[in-house]
Amino acid sequence: MKALFDLSGKAAIVTGSTRGIGLAIAEALIVAGARVVISSEDAAETARVAARLDTPGMACDVADDAALARLVDFGMAELGRLDVLVCNAGITGRPGPFADVDMDDYARVMAINLRSQVVLCNRTLPRMAASGGGSVVLVASLAGLRGNGRINAYALAKAGVAQLARNLAVEWGPRGVRVNALSPGFIATDLSRPLLDDAAFMARRMAMTPLRRPGTPEEVAGAAVFLASPAGAFVTGHNLVVDGGTLITDGS
Repeated sequence: MKALFDLSGKAAIVTGSTRGIGLAIAEALIVAGARVVISSEDAAETARVAARLDTPGMACDVADDAALARLVDFGMAELGRLDVLVCNAGITGRPGPFADVDMDDYARVMAINLRSQVVLCNRTLPRMAASGGGSVVLVASLAGLRGNGRINAYALAKAGVAQLARNLAVEWGPRGVRVNALSPGFIATDLSRPLLDDAAFMARRMAMTPLRRPGTPEEVAGAAVFLASPAGAFVTGHNLVVDGGTLITDGS
């Protein structure tokens, strides 16, 4: 059964991969045998993580179309091919209702969380198809599947990411490229530390989660490996929710 999750010889790019979920996905792909390009907008962090993992790294602001093109060219030059793309980079933006939305912040959230994935896929998928196929994992969110009164543009962008996966799956499936979305729920990361330390929030959120605990980055990474590997070879256009059951619960 090991071969089902074997990525030996495969080449991958993971955006936003110097911390949290992105880093866990990059590490899991490497453990599965893939060669991985590390990337984030922070050049020093990218270099540090790439050196620790002994793998190539390139700083990239995903809001910059030219930088995304350079990232794909860098991956091809360093690895010789691209078989797996994980679009993980994203920001939450300013919290609040749409009635009070700052449209400049809205534009940046949409650019980083959604537009960048369109641009990066357009740069990468033709190369994957030309070499026989590949797998793309677009990181969406549980927020894109539920109504939310505070994370406005973020939730809207993540809903768009899931639809992007469906559209690209239809478009590129005939050429051997699978495209799926991955929607984490509440995951324990450094960025979620303020919420983890908020006892009232945690009591309410865990009561809404059948498994009664936050997820871990490694648990999200395991789902990404499944989608990238032969184990997921007949899965495309899917939005895999990794949320401990929050989406389906009635709060019991």
